[in-house]
Amino acid sequence: MRQAHFERLHRPGWTAFQHSLLALEKGRRQDAAADRFPADYRRLCHHLALAESRGYSRQLVDELRNLATRGHQQLYRHRSLLMAKVLGFITGGFPRLVRAERGVVTCAFALFFGALLLTAAWVVLYPEAVHAIVPPEQLSEMEAMYDPDETGHGRFARRGSDTDWSMFGFYIMNNIGIAFQTFASGLLLGLGSLFFLLFNGITIGAIAGHLTAIGYHQPFWSFVIGHGAFELTAIALAGAAGLKLGVSLIAPGHRTRLRSLQHAATRAIRLVAGAALFLLIAAFIEAFWSSTQAFDVAFKYAVGALLWLLVGLYLGFAGRSHATE
Repeated sequence: MRQAHFERLHRPGWTAFQHSLLALEKGRRQDAAADRFPADYRRLCHHLALAESRGYSRQLVDELRNLATRGHQQLYRHRSLLMAKVLGFITGGFPRLVRAERGVVTCAFALFFGALLLTAAWVVLYPEAVHAIVPPEQLSEMEAMYDPDETGHGRFARRGSDTDWSMFGFYIMNNIGIAFQTFASGLLLGLGSLFFLLFNGITIGAIAGHLTAIGYHQPFWSFVIGHGAFELTAIALAGAAGLKLGVSLIAPGHRTRLRSLQHAATRAIRLVAGAALFLLIAAFIEAFWSSTQAFDVAFKYAVGALLWLLVGLYLGFAGRSHATE
């Protein structure tokens, strides 16, 4: 292709890219085609490579190289800004959001943890009640998993590093599936989230109460206490996000229901994003710490209690300042 035809064909794209560059360099991100910028940058680099390989004029090659250099600077500058925003959300934005949404968060926590604790106490006092809640197959599986005669020398002790990584992936998929189900069902006027919060709380409570009642409490509680701080909190937070969607549909206020849902969804999705981070941490702890037999049970209880304390302090105080709260 002759240089003149090459320039006529691609000059409009270079000009548009230069306008986006100028807007970004002046801090006017809203005036730049920021969503197309990475693709436009890659296309420009391709054109630069073609111009060099075809021996086009030094003037054209220098022009494209200058645009590519400036584009590279802006591309990685905004990637750094994105990372800073992510870190800002983790270190302060997420806990502030949880506190700002204390209404639905308190409701979700009361439903989930209330159902869990009450059901556990009920099953400890009345052991036969568990059969009305948990299917026999699932109950047998839980008993085999936490049998004191097996956990010390059985499946946990035999696990290798490759199995730990496999279980890490399994826990991520399983936990995020439960959290997403609890969140997305909030679109059913919040009734879906309400149901899954109660269902999960009752089921977990029934299993915990049953294993405690039959004397399997030590292997069970030493296993779940560590990752439970993040996993159970994340399920409750996902439920809170779902309840927020439901409230926006039931009581839209001065907005239309669609606008109310859109407004609530922006905050609810951020809640779910934070819950997903908690589930990632929980999956890591569950795969690599909860199953380990290398430490004394008392030490695992102490670490688990510390993790619960850290979660509480993080949600209650991280990102707090007099200017914002």
